[in-house]
Amino acid sequence: MQGWSRYLTPAAAHWGLGLVCLGAGGQSGHVGTVRERVLSTHAMVVVTAGRGRCNDHAVTPPALFHLPAGAPHTYGPDRHGWSEQWVLYDGPAARAYAELGYLPSGVLPLTDPASAALRFTRLRRALDRPDPETASAAALHELITAVGRPRSTHPVLAALDRNSALPLAATSDELGLSPERLRDVVREQTGHGPKEYVQRLRINRAKELLAETDLTVAAVSRRTGFNDAGYFTRQFTRRTGITPSAFRIQQQRG
Repeated sequence: MQGWSRYLTPAAAHWGLGLVCLGAGGQSGHVGTVRERVLSTHAMVVVTAGRGRCNDHAVTPPALFHLPAGAPHTYGPDRHGWSEQWVLYDGPAARAYAELGYLPSGVLPLTDPASAALRFTRLRRALDRPDPETASAAALHELITAVGRPRSTHPVLAALDRNSALPLAATSDELGLSPERLRDVVREQTGHGPKEYVQRLRINRAKELLAETDLTVAAVSRRTGFNDAGYFTRQFTRRTGITPSAFRIQQQRG
């Protein structure tokens, strides 16, 4: 068996980054089986060659699986061995990534194994830097966002982006989906319901219009799907901490 590993003990300031790498490594060949283990931290394992199992799921590479903190698990290759890379991590951002759907349960196929390999290479290099705790945190954020979701935009999200100023029913009708199915897909893809997702799209577009045009606040409200300017102002202020007019003053130049 061939392999490498590196472990870190981040200081309190590193935990303030939201995500810390506690260890990472890789091994290939006749790797031993992990039996009925429980970790106090989260882990991600990427398998690039060979076959095996994780709990009750078959692992056929390229694939990855997440091991949440506190969850019993068993995994390992069949008698022919496999090649794996792993990382231990923790922090409030890990919980946020889970809520956003980036750390799903089960064994997932890797849609872009080359990208995963690149991110693990960057993580390994970060661990060799003079400031490995900070550098590995940045590399870990990149790894999770790169492999946790398919690289292409889901058709439902693309339609919501396109129709963000319209009622949700317009997207349901366009795609031939029931409101319940639309809700399930959006929650699966984003970790939020469609109303919340579209509201953020509308606020993002409103920011662009406030910063780049001279449209009145009422006109911006209408263009972004808010029929009531007062409601728009309340939603904008609640989500950004600043009124639309104040945002415009801060962002516009000249």
